[in-house]
Amino acid sequence: MAAPRTLKALLGNYPYTAPLKTGAVKSDKFDIAFTEIVPVWDGFKGMIRENKYDFSEMAIVTYLLARAYGKKFALLPATMTGRFQHPWAIYNATKGELTPRDLNGKKVGIRSFTTTTGAWIRGILAEDYGVDLDSIDWVTFEDPHVQEYRDTTTRAPAGKKIVPMLLEGELDAVLGETSDDPRAKSIFGDPHAEAKRWYAKHKVVPVNHMVILRADDVRADPQTAREIWRLLLEAKRSVPAPEPDPAPFGIEANRASLQLIADYIWRQKLIPRPISVDEMFEETRDTVGG
Repeated sequence: MAAPRTLKALLGNYPYTAPLKTGAVKSDKFDIAFTEIVPVWDGFKGMIRENKYDFSEMAIVTYLLARAYGKKFALLPATMTGRFQHPWAIYNATKGELTPRDLNGKKVGIRSFTTTTGAWIRGILAEDYGVDLDSIDWVTFEDPHVQEYRDTTTRAPAGKKIVPMLLEGELDAVLGETSDDPRAKSIFGDPHAEAKRWYAKHKVVPVNHMVILRADDVRADPQTAREIWRLLLEAKRSVPAPEPDPAPFGIEANRASLQLIADYIWRQKLIPRPISVDEMFEETRDTVGG
């Protein structure tokens, strides 16, 4: 009998991916060779630009940009990470108090303008606090994973690091970062209380990363796509989930969060056209059973 073929995969290390990586949950149709990259998002560019993996964890905004710009990837409704975003926005308190409504016209740092955390926080700032995102001087440190996206931000000087620039007074605030330095404070004041209020309004945990496949592979071999989904789902069900679950599985379980981030990035001009949740799963709806 021929040995099973081996699929290449990139997934982070979570309780619900551990059964896949240890072999506690496995397939009789193929083996999986996991690439370990820490942090996992450092491997996303390899999938988006070079199709390196048979299936890969992926930041949802990166996937949506890739789809909007015609790249052929298929989304599985398997959330790898989700989190409340309010704690990930800080300022230097030695320069005086800074609230969301003070951000207009300020200089704000972010690792890359298309990061999912950045997109979520910008959406929150604009929708809930009336911040004029276009008035901000955005300073970035990395290129977007989707090279077709035209980045018009200010690039930080070579060698500069985002949090040190904040603490040295070169930036007014930064998104997507935290710091234990006593000078670093949340622009939301009490970020956990603000996140609780946001959840009461939206009833979702903001999705960060899901799982993608090559769309051509799904069309050519739907059985393998279906088996990948089965494995992910079995591994997820093997461990208890908190309430609310930051990593829900299923199209309907993720619909509200996905539509919200898609709307945010359309209004932020990250994508050239709106994208609906049903469009996101055009290639995989049959794979995951509706």
